[in-house]
Amino acid sequence: MRQQVVLSRLVGFFLALLAMSCEEIIAPRAPEASPRAAFEHLWSDVNNRYSFFDEKQIDWEAVRQQYSPLIHENMAPDALFDVLGDMLGELQDGHVNLLSTFNRSRNWSWFEGFPLFYDQQLIDDVYLGTTFRIIGPLHAQTVNNVLYVNYRSFERTLTPQHMDEIVRLMQFHEGLILDVRSNGGGNLQNALTIASRFIEEEVIYARQRFKTGPGRTDFTPWADMRISPHAGEKYLGKVAVLTNRRSFSTTTFFAQMMRALPQARLFGDQTGGGGGIPVYAELPNGWTYRFAGSQTINLDGMQLEHGVSADVLLTDPMDASPGKDHIIEASIIWLKQGSTD
Repeated sequence: MRQQVVLSRLVGFFLALLAMSCEEIIAPRAPEASPRAAFEHLWSDVNNRYSFFDEKQIDWEAVRQQYSPLIHENMAPDALFDVLGDMLGELQDGHVNLLSTFNRSRNWSWFEGFPLFYDQQLIDDVYLGTTFRIIGPLHAQTVNNVLYVNYRSFERTLTPQHMDEIVRLMQFHEGLILDVRSNGGGNLQNALTIASRFIEEEVIYARQRFKTGPGRTDFTPWADMRISPHAGEKYLGKVAVLTNRRSFSTTTFFAQMMRALPQARLFGDQTGGGGGIPVYAELPNGWTYRFAGSQTINLDGMQLEHGVSADVLLTDPMDASPGKDHIIEASIIWLKQGSTD
C-alpha cells in the first residue's frame, strides 16, 4: 500500500512537471514583449516626443508604413534590432540610439564624408611633445608663446581648480587655443566651467525649449541659456577655439558659448550639431533607446542641431601643410595680431 502511495505521488509529480514543460513550450510569446509590441511602442514614443520632425521635414507616418510590414512574430532578435535600428536611422540624428546586449544602433552622418583635419599623432609629435602639462582632463603646452590646450572629451570632469591653473598660465602667454576637434561631447557643466572664465557679466548664448506632447508644436516656451561669470580669476584676452564635424553635442553648445564672446574666434569647420537633449526609455523586451527631446537655437534663431559654423573656415585641402596642423597655425597668427578682428 505504501509503495502504491509513493508511486502515485511520483506519477503525479512527473505529470505536473510535464504539464509545466508543455506550458513553457507551447505558451505564446508574452504580448508585451512581442516584436509587434516593441515596434509599436518605439514608433509611438518617438512620434510623441521627438523634437525635430518639422525641422528635418520627416514624415514619421510614412516611416511607419515603410517598416511595419517588416515586423513578424517569429523574427529573431537580431532581425528585429536591425529593423528598429534602421527605422530610427531615418531621423538622421546622432543623439538617436537603440541599445541591446548585442548591438547599438547609431547614426554618424553628421561627420561621415567630411574631412576632419585632425591628426592626433601629429598633435602629439609636433605640438604637445612629451613635456606637456596634464591639468585634469586638459593637455596644455606652450606653442610659439601661445598656450595650446587639448580637450578630448567633455565627459571628463573639469573642476574650477583646473581652470585656475589655465588662467594662471595665461599671464605668461600671448593667447589661448582650445582644441575641441573630434570631441564628441559629454557634460554641459564642463563647458560652462570653461566659458565662465572668459566673461565679467552674464551672457545669454542660446535659447532652448522641450517637447511636451504629441503635437508637432507641443513645446515649452523658449528659455534663455546663460553663462554666469566665475567669481574668481578670469582671462579676458583672445581665445581661439578649434572645431570640426566630429565636434558634437556638448561641444556644439560650447562652440556656441564661445561664439557669443567678442574676444573668441572659431577656426576649422562647423561642428557636427547635436542640439537636442536626449530623452531615454525602455522597450517591453528590455532594450533601451534614446532620442532628442528638445531644441536649441542661437540668438539668430538658427538650430544648433545642424552645427555651429566656424568664423574662419579652413576646410580646403590646399590649406594643409605637411608636418603642420594648418588650423593651429592659422589660429596662432590671429592670436598674435593686435586686435580681435
